[in-house]
Amino acid sequence: MTQPTAPAARRLELDWLRVLAIAFVFLFHSTRFFDYADWHVKSATRYAFLDNMATLVILWMMPLLFVVSGASTFYALKRRSGGEFLKDRLLRLGVPLLLGVFVLGAWQVYLERYTHHQFNASFWKFLPFYFRGKYGEGGNFAWMGLHLWYMELLLALSVIFLPAFLYLRSALGKRLLAWLGAQLARPGVLYLLGIPVMLLVALLNPQSSLGARNCGGWSAVGYIPFFLNGFLLVSHDGLYERVRRWRWVSLAIAVGLTLVMLRWYMAAGEPRFGTPLFTRLFAVYGLAAWCWVLAILGLAAQHLKAAPPLLAVANEAVLPFYILHQPVLLSVGYLVLRQRLPDLARWAIILLLSLAITLGLYWFVIRPVNALRVLFGMKPERRQ
Repeated sequence: MTQPTAPAARRLELDWLRVLAIAFVFLFHSTRFFDYADWHVKSATRYAFLDNMATLVILWMMPLLFVVSGASTFYALKRRSGGEFLKDRLLRLGVPLLLGVFVLGAWQVYLERYTHHQFNASFWKFLPFYFRGKYGEGGNFAWMGLHLWYMELLLALSVIFLPAFLYLRSALGKRLLAWLGAQLARPGVLYLLGIPVMLLVALLNPQSSLGARNCGGWSAVGYIPFFLNGFLLVSHDGLYERVRRWRWVSLAIAVGLTLVMLRWYMAAGEPRFGTPLFTRLFAVYGLAAWCWVLAILGLAAQHLKAAPPLLAVANEAVLPFYILHQPVLLSVGYLVLRQRLPDLARWAIILLLSLAITLGLYWFVIRPVNALRVLFGMKPERRQ
């Protein structure tokens, strides 16, 4: 087998991508009031072009986050034992998830029920009803924390694949990982990592519980290859360098596949599951998603190498910002949408005011208080 190579100690572009991806999630969610898809709080006026934009954004946004999460898992396990890693994941993901499920989720579901004319009383009167039935199945209890499904799924994948990751730290596992990385680093071979994605999105029935695309436009199992691929990509410097060097190839393939997919969709509409068109369309969808992720990762590896002090500050703020942003957006959106203003002005106010409130809550309320830091997935500060 190929001798193991020592991967880079830290890749700053992963921190950049984490921050930029969460910022893009915030921007994307700020438009959800005005598209045609159902959401917790909606404007009376809707715009079809936002649905078309959402289709393209969903193609790569959350897959990229899971690749970054898989890569971060590799680096986290380099300096922690399995027990330390599991404890860190439970504290950083599990604790804020409980906060989201039992506190933040209740307020968001209330806003949805109130604005959808399904409940017509105060939040305090709604609170006992929150624990009746599962959200998404006719009930109210948001067991996945609504937008925090990402943290719940990441926690589950971290636990499920921890034994395999620990094996890959052994002498034999390192040699196996090095050999696999060397094979994938050959020209063009890294695109084969998109095959599991293609199979999952093309062959799983979206009407089934396993294939239901209710996690950011993907099924939960559809993110597994992205998570594992992220771990694999950073484990071998030659493979990661191939991602960087082939960034323009990846981008060209991603754009080409996306255009093919859109042409098929515009010509025939939404195909039924099991038809040849459905299989072809979503196989292309899966490969296009993987190529978009490779292109973004490669461009970041080339250009996002600086480490300004702001990056460390933003990287620490990512998790509490993600946890807070949607409840704040919905609250601000509910108030702003009641005002008689042009929709563009409404969107701008929602975006800017929500950003200011979320950052203000983080900086002045959560960041200085250790108890709140722990609740929002941060490490407590050591007092002098």
